[in-house]
Amino acid sequence: MLEMKDRCKECDVPLTASGNAYICSFECTFCVDCCTVHGARCPDCGGELVRRPRRQEASNSPD
Repeated sequence: MLEMKDRCKECDVPLTASGNAYICSFECTFCVDCCTVHGARCPDCGGELVRRPRRQEASNSPD
């Protein structure tokens, strides 16, 4: 299961599970602004940053 990190790796801004965030294949997580600054490339691995799937905040499902 995808780990839903709650902070941008670059600027430490809070991120919500249902909000916009971007991840690379190693699950480095970035806010929209940092993704834009880095040209949609992970500054750590150089991989593509893509929109992270959203998850319902109140979901208690183990799926």
